[in-house]
Amino acid sequence: MARFSEETLANWTLPASSTEESKLANAERAVKDAIYVNKFSTSDVEAFGQGSYANDTNVKNNSDIDINVCYHGGFFYQIPPSKTKEDFGLVNPISYGFIEYKNDIEALLVTRFGRSAVTRNNKCITISESSTRVETDVVPTWRFRRYNEDGNYVVGVKFRADSGEWIESFPKQHIENGKAKNRSTFKRFKRLTRIFRKARYQMIASGEIVNKNISSFLLECLVWNCPDRVFNNYTTWTERLRQAVIYLYNATNGDDCNKWGEVSDLLYLFHSERKWTKADVNAHMLHMWQYFKFTN
Repeated sequence: MARFSEETLANWTLPASSTEESKLANAERAVKDAIYVNKFSTSDVEAFGQGSYANDTNVKNNSDIDINVCYHGGFFYQIPPSKTKEDFGLVNPISYGFIEYKNDIEALLVTRFGRSAVTRNNKCITISESSTRVETDVVPTWRFRRYNEDGNYVVGVKFRADSGEWIESFPKQHIENGKAKNRSTFKRFKRLTRIFRKARYQMIASGEIVNKNISSFLLECLVWNCPDRVFNNYTTWTERLRQAVIYLYNATNGDDCNKWGEVSDLLYLFHSERKWTKADVNAHMLHMWQYFKFTN
């Protein structure tokens, strides 16, 4: 007999409560109020939600918020090896740099929230929780263009961590692809993602040792890579979860997942620079199977 009832799993599919949603909205509004003062305007900087809040895959009582604060006055780029920056007219550097930009964003947040409420971290700037908002991670970024041979490009974001690491992502494409998957699965993609995330929290709360590389972001990407039949061919959340675990376990036991992408479908999910590996995921799926007491 499975560890959790169908009723419990159905409850796990639910998004944050109205009170939590209000705090999330307050946090986003407060960040925008802080940065659109004096130095920056909405044409200079775009602030938008990303992560589980923006993707509507956050779970109850674990609903922190990520705000991307993207500078539009310049951009980073990546060009094919056979091309030069001159081929694409990329010859006008600007004097304003990324570190200066992150410093400016931090200063604006300190002015708005106070030094004691603002902490500069390696990859983000964190605003502490209050009675009206949840903890908020502000990620200063610049636009990023990834060029093709023909000169066309896709637009994402890029930033430099204080450690020196450069990070690229495509949060807007992530949001749109998540919506598309949700439509093709009759709104079950985001609900099943919440179950996987809630399961991770439940396992940790139960004293299970969960690999720290199994992040909420990774779980969402894994669920997104499950075929639509996993969501649509079964009538209960228990069986959808069971079938998803089976699929992910089998796929990560070989090479079937080598070309899987993030939800944006613009970055590979498994490559040498990732903190997680196929083996990590495979072991976690087995762990979930045993924890949920599934049977063949």
